[in-house]
Order: sequence, then C-alpha cells, then structure tokens
Amino acid sequence: MKLHHPFRTALIATLGVGVGILLITSIESLSSILLYVGTALFLALGLDPLVSWLERRGLPRWAALLITFVAVLAVFAGIILIVIPVLVGQIAQLVTQIQTLVQSAVDGKWDPVAAASDWLHQTFPALNVDEVFRYISEWFNTLDFGKIGTSAGSVLLGIGAGIISGFTGALIVLILTIYFTASTPNLKSAVYQLVPASKRARFIDLSEQITASVGHYVMGQVTLGAINGVLSAIFLSIIQAPFPAVLAVVAFFFSLIPLVGTLTGSAIIVLTCLIPGLGSPVTALVALIWYAIYMQIEAYVLSPRIMNRAVSVPGAVVVIAALAGGSLLGLLGALVAIPVAASILIIYRQVVVPRQNEL
Repeated sequence: MKLHHPFRTALIATLGVGVGILLITSIESLSSILLYVGTALFLALGLDPLVSWLERRGLPRWAALLITFVAVLAVFAGIILIVIPVLVGQIAQLVTQIQTLVQSAVDGKWDPVAAASDWLHQTFPALNVDEVFRYISEWFNTLDFGKIGTSAGSVLLGIGAGIISGFTGALIVLILTIYFTASTPNLKSAVYQLVPASKRARFIDLSEQITASVGHYVMGQVTLGAINGVLSAIFLSIIQAPFPAVLAVVAFFFSLIPLVGTLTGSAIIVLTCLIPGLGSPVTALVALIWYAIYMQIEAYVLSPRIMNRAVSVPGAVVVIAALAGGSLLGLLGALVAIPVAASILIIYRQVVVPRQNEL
C-alpha cells in the first residue's frame, strides 16, 4: 500500500503512541488514588443494602444514612477501644517471652540447639540429627550479619512507613466511603443518564442487580468474618491459647479473604499455639481439630445460608477470579474479583445468551 503522506502518517502514529504511554504513566501515578476510590466504592455498595433496609422500614434516607454511619463508626471505635489495648498488652507479653528465651539462652539456662536436637532424636530416631545440624552450622557461618543488620533496619523503617501510609489510606477510604454511600442514588442517576432512553430501563435493571449482588456479597463476607472472629475469641480463651484477642482479630481479617482466607488464618493460629513457653502441642492439636470442623461448617452451612442473596458463582470461576484479582491488585483484588465475576455472569446470562438465542 502506497502512503501519500508518509510524514503526516508517521507523526500521527508517534503522537498516538505518546498519548498511550502518557495514559499508562498517568494510571500508574494515580494507582494509589484509584485504589482508594475503588475500595470506597466497594464498601459503599456493601453498606447500601443496610441503608435500603432501613428505608424500607419507613425511615427517611438521611436518617438511614445517619444510623448506618453511626453504627459503623461505633463498631470501629469499639474495636479500637476494646481490642487495641488487649493487643498491645498481649504483644508486650510476646516480646517479654521472646526476651526471656533469649536471655535464658545467653545465660546458658536454656539451650535451644540442644532442646531441638533432643526433640529430633526422640521424634525421628532414624534421622542423622548431627549431620543436619552440621549443615545448618555451615550455612549460619556463611551469613553476612552486617548486611543482615542493614537490611533489618531498612525493613523496620519500611514497616513504620507502611503503618503510617496504611492509617492515612484508611482515613481517606473512610471519608470517601461516607461520601459515596450518601450520594449513591445521585451517582447512579448520573450514570443512567448517559445511556440512550430506549435502552435505559434494561440498563437500570442490570445495574441494580449487579450493585445488589456486590452489596450482599460484602455484607455476607463481613458477617462470616465476624462469626469466625467471635467464635475464635471464645474458643481460644477456653483452651487458654496464647494471645486469644490477637488471634481472633487474625481470624476475622483473614476470613474476609475469599477461598483461602479462613485456611490461612487457621494455619497462623495453629502455628502460634506451638510457640515454646506460650502454647503446647496439645493446644495446637485441639485448635487444629476445631478449625478443621469449623471450615467444613462454614463451607457447607454458614456460607450458603449467608450468601444466598448474592449471585452464585461456579467453584472454578471463584478460583480463577480470586487468583487473577490477587495477582493484579493484591488483597483488594481478591476481595473484589468474586463480585466482579458475579456481575459478568449476570451480563452473560441476561444479555449475551438471550441475544445469541434470538439470532
């Protein structure tokens, strides 16, 4: 094909590539802000069913919003005022216990190497324990502790900066969530006006189904997390597990992660029960049995009953969506992936399939 204006064509192509690069760079620069906005929208859709439920009980929208915001803020304030002091105290106990173990090792009252060697000899009599420890000793001697110390300092500074950044981000998300929840009808109306009038009714119907499924999913996942957290706090206190409040918070937050959250949180709790001087193998075994039973109850009893109003998603789609979302956006991506997949399924079932059947 002959180009009549090669310079102009090359110039337009170069400008197009430049605009594309500029858009990609802008999105990368605004990734944090976009993440805050996406999280706030996700949470606002999760609170919308509660606001709608209060409105159906005869309350005006402003009163429903006020009650919802006060309830949410009260819950978070209660968690902070009740859990944080307990967390601080139990973390201090953990640090003290670690310091005691280190001091005992320094004074010669407790030899972790000898204790581990005796345990391995008793548990695995066929294992050449001395050879294993020799390999470990050789690897230990090859470590450069100067670099490790520098890296540890950098990690601590990074953790401090991450905590400050996380607190700031949480405050921004909270403010945006309040704004989006209060203005949800106006936002929906503004989006609906962009659709041609001939297709607007169908678009509104699909949009309402999608937002409702997302909202019910968020509320259901938070309910499952709250159940796991409360039951964990009670059970871990009964069996005298170390740091029951800390582990209950771990159970709650990990239960918010779909697919693997409960399993991961349970594994952390069981391993924590094996800390020398704090837990015991018996405590860890009892916790392992408890969480094995609870995961079955959650999968076959609690989750189907709580999530019955959300759109059902096939198991294979759940796995693929959670993995893809986690790879793209981390924890938030894993949380958002399943309702997004449910929304795509709604469009597929109610738009794509009927249209294909009409051809």
